[in-house]
Amino acid sequence: MSRIIKVILFLLFFGIFFEAGLFASYTIVTQQPPDAAKLIGMQIDAVASIFNFGEPIISTQQNLKVLNPEEVANTLQTKTNLDGVNVQSIAAQKTNTNGEENVNITATGYKDLQTGGGVGNQSGGTIVIKPNETYSITAIATGEIQKSGVLVDVDTIQITSTRKLYNNP
Repeated sequence: MSRIIKVILFLLFFGIFFEAGLFASYTIVTQQPPDAAKLIGMQIDAVASIFNFGEPIISTQQNLKVLNPEEVANTLQTKTNLDGVNVQSIAAQKTNTNGEENVNITATGYKDLQTGGGVGNQSGGTIVIKPNETYSITAIATGEIQKSGVLVDVDTIQITSTRKLYNNP
């Protein structure tokens, strides 16, 4: 047999075993018989999105510049009871709603752990340096979309989540 035929047969058998494994794993995970057309269509869509045929699987949202970042940072700091919010980390994305100009706001905040005395005792104790706790803040608010960015209405900011990103005991 020629070398080209061997390569083609190898790729063909590889594809067959791959698909058989996909169908078997689908059956194990869902405990239902696999829908072959749906699984093959999903694979074709995934490969097509890699080569930019059609719509991408994950759409990318473009960050909007927040035109009043200091006011937004102060409001986020007040509502989350954190010691500060990094103004440079504030980002906003427009959400698709029914005519309203809602924006999702993400930011990074911190809580200073140095308050409360980092020094052990007064007569030569050890100095304990603790890192700040870093938090990821997610909020939603209304805003006015302008050409240069978004002007967030700070009275409408609602915190949706605050997650601790870093804490080293």
